[in-house]
Amino acid sequence: MKGMTKFFGIVTVGERGQIVIPKEARKILNIKKGDKLIILSPRVHRRKLDLLPADDFAKFISEFEKDISSIKEKMGKEKLRKKK
Repeated sequence: MKGMTKFFGIVTVGERGQIVIPKEARKILNIKKGDKLIILSPRVHRRKLDLLPADDFAKFISEFEKDISSIKEKMGKEKLRKKK
């Protein structure tokens, strides 16, 4: 089994803080001109950035909110049963 990390190359941060995402990465990850990306750093002191397509992140949050609502509802029903 090959490693789980795909190395796309090294980029240089320009004067205005911009980087160019390598062509192969854009192709494989289906990143197109005008796409919005969310930039996250799970742990700033580790000097790591994650890029996520904004549309995918919005869908994830929407589904996660539905899951939370469902869990809250089930927890509420459980509390009602215990009170009886």
